[in-house]
Amino acid sequence: MTELPLSGVLVADFGRVLAAPYATMLLADLGADVIKVERPEHGDDTRAWGPPHAYGEATYFLSVNRNKRSVALDLRDETDRRRARELMRRADVLIENFLPGAMERFGLGYQQAHACNPGIVYCSVTGFGAGAGAALPGYDLLIQAAGGLMSVTGPGPGEPVKTGVAVVDVLTGLHAAVGVLAALRHRDATGRGQHVQVNLLSTLLSSLVNQAAGYTLAGAVPTAMGNRHPSIAPYELFPTRDRPIVIAVGNDRQFAALCSGLGAPELADDPRFTKNADRVAHVEELAGLLARRLRRAGADDWFARLTPLGVPCGPVNDLAQAFELAEHLGLAPYAALPGDGPEMNLVSDPIGLSATPARYSLRPPRLGEHTDEITAWLDDPDPGTGPGT
Repeated sequence: MTELPLSGVLVADFGRVLAAPYATMLLADLGADVIKVERPEHGDDTRAWGPPHAYGEATYFLSVNRNKRSVALDLRDETDRRRARELMRRADVLIENFLPGAMERFGLGYQQAHACNPGIVYCSVTGFGAGAGAALPGYDLLIQAAGGLMSVTGPGPGEPVKTGVAVVDVLTGLHAAVGVLAALRHRDATGRGQHVQVNLLSTLLSSLVNQAAGYTLAGAVPTAMGNRHPSIAPYELFPTRDRPIVIAVGNDRQFAALCSGLGAPELADDPRFTKNADRVAHVEELAGLLARRLRRAGADDWFARLTPLGVPCGPVNDLAQAFELAEHLGLAPYAALPGDGPEMNLVSDPIGLSATPARYSLRPPRLGEHTDEITAWLDDPDPGTGPGT
């Protein structure tokens, strides 16, 4: 069997909820041995975040905790604190998302980790950083509001809406994983670890990309535009005879193809719509003309007619239809994990590696499932290469 990219990397996962566990799951998929440290009796908060439930667990927890082992440690207990510090001493990577200062009180802060393990890559995930915003709670909805995302999401100005998933947490987890990988690369070259710090607010501001640059470079403060784009047209949702369809035209050639497919080639020569900037300036008039034509057929009919012409478009799918589409396209969206009963289907890792693809070897652990083997390994003065080996 081919060795995975992160084989031999031991990750001490002190993360909870979403951002940090998502990061450690990505590392685990790539071969890292991830030990998830949880509170006895309660565990990760998301174990209680249901419905829905499957396999006796909240699906929220299951979504970001595959390929990990769970050890239940009470950090208020001296024996368990000693074990946690020993795990930190042996780990290549430690990821945590406690409020700043909490890990230090347990003897598990970065400076304490560096003193006993100079090569450790220590990743802290916070809501608003470790400075003036250290005490602020980092909930995704709060960040979406405070960080400006809700101001550009919704039907229009004054009607802010959150995204349908905790996207800032997910993006922060991705940034944390990238930071950890960069720090591991540096450690391989120098032998020295470092402190990786990511926070939800900075991640969101960076992820606002063109909207953020419009402000930093031109002073433009964007507002919500529903399903429209501030710089591209037509790029929005349209009604059809049955269900909505998205048209996402990114250049003049695609617009000409759209007009041809709609049986209205003259629109491409209309001076109001010839160039993208013209279409943005006259977006209301353009939208009305396109909507009138799109209502003549159903969304699937338009998809079949316009796609071969090179027009980016598609009906609005629910999740079942989205997974069906991914399967139809050969994208293998399901990751089947072994379990005590039937296979557990989770979403597959989206990173495709030709030589060392992601592994799916451990279902998300039950609370404290591996406590005995891991604490025995931590208590052993001659531990070998890792727990369970």
